[in-house]
Amino acid sequence: MRKAFSRQGRLDGGRVLDVELNLNCRHEIIPVLRALQHIYATPQVRDEILRLIERDVLGDGNAARGREGLDYWQILVLAAAKLGCNLDYDCLQDLAENHRNLRAIMGIGEWQNIDVSSRRIRDNICLLSPETIEAISHAVVAEGQRLEPDAVERVRADSFVVETNIHYPTDSSLIVDGIRKVIELCVPLVSVLGLEGWRQHEQLFKAVCGVARQIDGIAAKKGPNYQQRLQTAYAKLLKKSGRVLVRARALCAVLEKRSTVLVRVGDLTLLRDFIDRTDSVRDVARRRVIHGETVPNSDKIFSLFEPHTQLYKRGKAGEPVQFGRLVLVYEDAAGFLMHHHLMARDVGDRDVATEQTRIVQARCGGKIKELSFDRGFHSPDNQTDLSKLVENLCLPKPGSKQAAAQTAAASATFHRTRRRHSGIESAIGALQSGNGLERCRDRGETGFQRYLALGILGRNLHVLGRLLIARENATCAAGHSQRAA
Repeated sequence: MRKAFSRQGRLDGGRVLDVELNLNCRHEIIPVLRALQHIYATPQVRDEILRLIERDVLGDGNAARGREGLDYWQILVLAAAKLGCNLDYDCLQDLAENHRNLRAIMGIGEWQNIDVSSRRIRDNICLLSPETIEAISHAVVAEGQRLEPDAVERVRADSFVVETNIHYPTDSSLIVDGIRKVIELCVPLVSVLGLEGWRQHEQLFKAVCGVARQIDGIAAKKGPNYQQRLQTAYAKLLKKSGRVLVRARALCAVLEKRSTVLVRVGDLTLLRDFIDRTDSVRDVARRRVIHGETVPNSDKIFSLFEPHTQLYKRGKAGEPVQFGRLVLVYEDAAGFLMHHHLMARDVGDRDVATEQTRIVQARCGGKIKELSFDRGFHSPDNQTDLSKLVENLCLPKPGSKQAAAQTAAASATFHRTRRRHSGIESAIGALQSGNGLERCRDRGETGFQRYLALGILGRNLHVLGRLLIARENATCAAGHSQRAA
C-alpha cells in the first residue's frame, strides 16, 4: 500500500510546514530541508514530483493493495538528503531515525515508529530511474528560476570526470579478477548439479595469482631483459587463465543442454559475461605485451565489474589519469545546474556541445542569451552552430595566435563572460566534495546514472534552499552562498 503523503494531522507533530530550522547553523542539511519545505508548500510543483515518483515506484500495481510502504514524499526526502549531504545509506538511516527535523519533514511524528533501515532506504531509492530523478531536478530548477527570472539568461558549461569505484587496472590484475569471479560462479553450479572437474579450483586460482605476483614484481623492479621476462610471465598467465576459461565454457555448454530449475538463467548469463570480459582482457594483454601493439582505449576494459569505465588524461594537477565517465553540466547565474549529460565512452567535449546546448535552449524557451565554454569545446563547426543558438557566445579558440586574435577583436560582453566562466569550477568542486560526485559509490552503469542524477538533484535543492533562506534573512549563516557574478 502506497500513498503520496499523509494528509491526516497528528498530535505528536509530523507537520512539514511547522518545522523550525536553525538558520544560524551552516550544516548542508539546513538548505536542503528548507528547499523541501518550499516544494511541499507549492502544491503544483509537489504534486508533479510525486506523480513522477509514483510512476516508478508503483508501476502497474494497485496503490491500495499490499503491505504499507514508504510514502512518495518520504522517498523524495530521503533521496534529497542522500547526496544533498553526501551520505551513505547507514548514515542516512541514522539521521532518519534520530534527526528530529528530518523526520518531521518526512511527516513522521514523535511517537511514530517507522522502519527506515538502510536496506529499506536503498531499495526504495533504487526504484527511481535516472530519468525520473533528472525530471525532478528540472522541476526544482524551474521553481528556482521562477524566483530568479534573470538567472537563465547567463549560463556557463564545463565537463568533469566522475570516477567509478574501481582499483587501478592492470592487465594482470584484471585477469585475476576475472578468473576469481568465474570460479566463484562455476563452483556453486557444479556442486548443485553434482558435476566433476572443479575439485581443485582453489589450486587453479592460486596458480593464476602466483604468476600475477611475478608480473607485479617484474614490472616494479624492471632490470635487465625486462621486456623479455615480462613477456614470458604474461605468456604463462595467459596459458593458466585460458585453462580455467576452457573449463568454464565447457560447463556453460553442459548447463545449456540440461533444462533444470536449479540453474537460474541470470546466473548462466552472468557467467558468460565474465568469461567474455576476461577473454577480452586476455586478448588486450596478448596484443599489448606479447605482440607489442598499441591498443586503443576503445578496445580496453578497465574494470570487469564496471565495464562502462573509461580512461581520461585531462592534464589536471595531481590527477594525470582518471578512470570514470565524463559529465557535462550547465550552470545558470543563480547557481542551479539546469542540465547534465553523461557522455559516451568514445565521446569528447567538442562532440556534444552543440547538441546539448540545443536541448537546454529548447527547454528554456530560448531564454539563454550568454553562454560560455572553455577552449576544449572549440571547433569551427561548434563556433558557427553555437553562435546561431545563443546571442552572446564565449568559446575561446586554442592556440596562442588564434586566441590573441580572437581576444583583440572580441566585444566587452565576450570579455565579461569569459572572466565569469571560471566560476563553474566552484560548482564542480561543490558537486565533488559536497554531493559525492568525485567517486561513484553505486554499481553498474544504471547505478552510476542514478548516483549522478541524485548528486545534481542534491546540489539544486541546496541552491534553492540557500536562495530562500537568504530572502528570509540575509544575515543568517545558512543563507550565505557564493553567487555567480
